[in-house]
Amino acid sequence: MKTWKLAAFLLAGVAASAPVPVLAQAGAPAARPWMDSRLAPDARTKLLLSQMTLDEKIALLHGAMAMPFGPFKLPAGAIGSAGFVPGNERLGIPALQESDASLGVTNPLMVRGPNDMSTALPSSLALAATFDPTIAYEGGRVVGSEARAKTINVQLAGGVDLARDPRNGRNFEYAGEDPLLAGLIAGESIRGIQSQGIISTAKHYALNDQEHNRNTADSIIGEAAARESDLLAFEIAIERGKPGSIMCAYNLVNGVYACQNDWLLNKVLKGDWGYKGFVMSDWGAVHSLDAFAGGLDQQSGEQLDAKVWFDAPLREAVKAGKIPSTRVDDAAGRVLRAMFTAGLFDRTDKSADIDFAAHADVAQHEAEDSIVLLQNRNNILPLAASAKRIAVIGGHADAGVASGSGSSQVTTPYRKDPLPLATVPIGGEGMMAAFSNVVFHPSSPLLALRSHLKGAQVAFDTGLYPESAAAAARNADVAIVFVYQPSGEGEDVPSLDLPMGQNALVETVAAANPNTIVVVESGNPVALPWADKVGGIIEAWYGGSRGGEAIARVLTGEVNPSGRLPITWPMNESQLPRPAIPGWTAGPTDRVSVDYNIEGSNVGYRWYSQKGEKPLYWFGHGLSYTRFAYDKLAVRGGKTLDAEVTVTNKGDKAGKEVVQLYLTGRPGGAVRRLVAFQKLSLAPGESQRVTLAGDLRLIADFDPKKRRWVVPAGTYSLAVGQDAGSTIITATAKLSAAALKP
Repeated sequence: MKTWKLAAFLLAGVAASAPVPVLAQAGAPAARPWMDSRLAPDARTKLLLSQMTLDEKIALLHGAMAMPFGPFKLPAGAIGSAGFVPGNERLGIPALQESDASLGVTNPLMVRGPNDMSTALPSSLALAATFDPTIAYEGGRVVGSEARAKTINVQLAGGVDLARDPRNGRNFEYAGEDPLLAGLIAGESIRGIQSQGIISTAKHYALNDQEHNRNTADSIIGEAAARESDLLAFEIAIERGKPGSIMCAYNLVNGVYACQNDWLLNKVLKGDWGYKGFVMSDWGAVHSLDAFAGGLDQQSGEQLDAKVWFDAPLREAVKAGKIPSTRVDDAAGRVLRAMFTAGLFDRTDKSADIDFAAHADVAQHEAEDSIVLLQNRNNILPLAASAKRIAVIGGHADAGVASGSGSSQVTTPYRKDPLPLATVPIGGEGMMAAFSNVVFHPSSPLLALRSHLKGAQVAFDTGLYPESAAAAARNADVAIVFVYQPSGEGEDVPSLDLPMGQNALVETVAAANPNTIVVVESGNPVALPWADKVGGIIEAWYGGSRGGEAIARVLTGEVNPSGRLPITWPMNESQLPRPAIPGWTAGPTDRVSVDYNIEGSNVGYRWYSQKGEKPLYWFGHGLSYTRFAYDKLAVRGGKTLDAEVTVTNKGDKAGKEVVQLYLTGRPGGAVRRLVAFQKLSLAPGESQRVTLAGDLRLIADFDPKKRRWVVPAGTYSLAVGQDAGSTIITATAKLSAAALKP
């Protein structure tokens, strides 16, 4: 969602308590039968709705941005975060206190005071690189527990939009380019958040796949292609996570704003998928009262819209008979049902202490499993004991690890010695310029390396002057160059090139010392024009609260890297479906057409495979300090698709492997689709028989006329590969014809 420059409007001691709900009890008083916790959420919702006036129902259907800046005041009862919907004392309805949460609980106005902090998890793209849904669930639990400790009960989390363009400024908040991976990772994160009694969203529904001109970009795509790509990712995430709310997006889809798109909200989400939660808008994404009939249930951040459409205009339309009262009951009931399901009526949340040390361990584990070893010439990594002089250069590695900007930015606990929170301003103009700052979470890779390399001399050079960087590199056994790519909400990056002269820095250091390793911290793929001149390259993403420690442990070999790319890295922009970002020269209010029919459902690696293009690195790519072998692939067909394969660690180090099963051929021709994956840990010499269950929707076609997934009968070819472009072992299976409901 869209928030604002926080530092300029920071208020010390923002008042912090929400209206206290009446605790639900078994055998609640007859006057409030909906407070009986023994009843199911649907029954409690029906009982409560029957006692509500029209005004009380409408009060649930719009909420303010709960930050006091400019002309806006902090709403009474709000603790000061992204959004607020007041409670109802008469009926015992608790208030909704909402915060952004893609990478941790954001704290724009320091909910519990000027020093309030939250654990910063690695970026969602980093989380996807773990290929491990259990890690996603544990990270979600951290977010949910910290939200509850801050008396926040709604988390604006669960980014699911696919990475159709590697320049999207918000890709770091999403889970990659593949619908299965994105759906499972986002779904488990949502499930983890909600396990703590918190409502989570899934967002931004749907096809919000570019930030440039995001308020006027029109995503053009056919129904079958949408169902087989972005919508399938949302479908899987909703099935797994069961989010209490869906946040609709800023963009248009086929000419209609996503937040009033009858096809997206009523026909697909609430109709075909049977979704029972409520749809909230993104902040400032409502354009008319038509959104209510289009399927939107709650107007959020109402001050940012031209009108509070879901207040007086809605009331007048209902009284005039233009909108049926049953639709109001439906919308209010969806909000109440989500609240009952999360247990919000059944407790009074109080501010509580947070175990930041334990939560930082979760963040570090996630960061370690997300780091991708892209290149390792001559086994330059892990760092050898013979490397006694190490030069660490650039990337503010002395300060910490980079993070993405925007409403997901988390203020994280920082070390008392000697690191403050470091921020590098990027600048610019326009509304989102306030977010153009790279915050470095104070987990210093430099200090971590010094801690882990007691017997070595680890020197640091800022990298600001290539001459001094080259001198530092020449005097070292190994040079480690840190580079970073700023990216954030509100704008796409103009190219894949690293900014601020960082490519020239790497070239200079590599010329001075052939034993050069590059650590990339980014929210997207970046161009690597110097790759053939350096020994090792790792992608560390935006690493969160303990990203520096994670990087050091991978570089030194204490952790064997096991991350895999959740997004394909192209050679350059010419390989993309849209080499130029649509609307790059358009004005901020100009309508921009973004033609996704070019690739349709063939997002990312599917596009390169279809076109016969070879990218720089395929989806799924990632090296290890050990070697894995595969044997005895067996695939069973019929009405289901299951596979078994034996995986063996052939090296002398323990390691984790991501088993990737791809569909490579089906009736009608060759394809490339990930149909199952599993991450496993193996000791040296250990073998494991892995069972993989495929989702038939991943091999099917969606038929818009029949509104069904159609699986043609015939022979299907499958392969296990170490990325989307490789084949290690193959097998075939015959499948029966099938028609599946969405």
